[in-house]
Amino acid sequence: MAHASHARTLPADLGAPPVVDRWRTRALMAGAVFSVLAALLAFLDHSIDHLLRAWVLGLVLTFGWSVGGLALLMVQYCSGGKWGLLLRRPLEAMTRTLPLVFVYWIVVALSQSRLYMWANHALVDDGVSKGLLTPDQVEAINHAISFKRPMLNPTMFWVAGIVCFAIWGFYTWRLNSLALRREADSPLHTPYWIKKFENISGPGIVVYSLTMTAAVIYWVMSMDVTWFSSVYGLLFLVGQGFSVLAFSIIVAISLSRFEPFSTLLRQTEQHDLGKLTFAFVMLNIYLAFGQFLIIWSGNLPEEINWYLDRIRGHWGIIITLDFIFHWVIPFSLLLSRDIKRNKKRLVRVCQWMIFAKAFDLFWLIEPNFRDAARNLHFSFGILEYIAVPAALVSFWIAYFCTRLKTRPLVQTNDPHLIEILEPEHATA
Repeated sequence: MAHASHARTLPADLGAPPVVDRWRTRALMAGAVFSVLAALLAFLDHSIDHLLRAWVLGLVLTFGWSVGGLALLMVQYCSGGKWGLLLRRPLEAMTRTLPLVFVYWIVVALSQSRLYMWANHALVDDGVSKGLLTPDQVEAINHAISFKRPMLNPTMFWVAGIVCFAIWGFYTWRLNSLALRREADSPLHTPYWIKKFENISGPGIVVYSLTMTAAVIYWVMSMDVTWFSSVYGLLFLVGQGFSVLAFSIIVAISLSRFEPFSTLLRQTEQHDLGKLTFAFVMLNIYLAFGQFLIIWSGNLPEEINWYLDRIRGHWGIIITLDFIFHWVIPFSLLLSRDIKRNKKRLVRVCQWMIFAKAFDLFWLIEPNFRDAARNLHFSFGILEYIAVPAALVSFWIAYFCTRLKTRPLVQTNDPHLIEILEPEHATA
């Protein structure tokens, strides 16, 4: 039995609906409000240190959508599937926000001396004078800085960052330009384009994994120069899939209230996207808990202190909430078939997942600094972790909406289009 409400043909206009302009306007207004709030909090805190720390959180979150969107786009080209037809244009728009993410990164690159001990030894001396570092910690920090200096130095931070952005920019340009050429070509040449995108995306996924790992090592892990993890990049890779899918589903379902997505988005494909998101939730907690279990059972001083900094001094409350927010709630809700097939409820779950990802990044970033390690305390500065990322995300969403409107939302010569326009059956 088919649903009579599902059309068999696409509308003539495949462009983004006018509501996207309203989303952009609201995002710009929110960005302006949170920017003013961030400046006020910095004034009350008498320092921009927390503003810069929170800026890193906003950078990593928006970077995850932009470059993570590029990765998921390449995964889709390699794997195929109807879900790719739904998300391809939103993912392409996400990749084309890379210039704004680069601007965000420049702020961090210019602020190395306030964020990284390896870039400014005065941070170590300041920790000693305030009694935040013990002699043993100072010795370990100095040894790590000396040993890692060929990689961790201000010049290499700039070089590695620019090289990574250049590589991501190349793949963004290549995939987006070829997508337009494919759209203008005859459907008879579709097998050629499928193979071409596979040949680009396969090696591209490997390159993405390596460059993304290098980026998060420089931007986040090196905040604690004494710590290291062999799965750190993989944790961020899976986390990007976690947040990119959540954001993409929100966009797709929000667009489904209007043409052409109201014709395109069926409950079957929505359910498939929910299941794929559930898989990333499972993989995310598997890697995070696996790293914790290995390091905790090893009980080595050079490794275990990283977790102790994030558990003691009331940080145990944050890690408990992080476990509940980041895994228990999404896992429990996405187990439900009905929730994955209900648009409003699935959007709420995905919104929660984005909040949980930001909360997890707060737990990863703030305890790297000696005034916060094993010492969770309230200050006006700590509120920057709300204001600054909210501002950066708002401006990023506004730019995303701008990029989304530049292309039709549906690729009409995709071989899955005929199948996805078929009526759904009651047993689907």
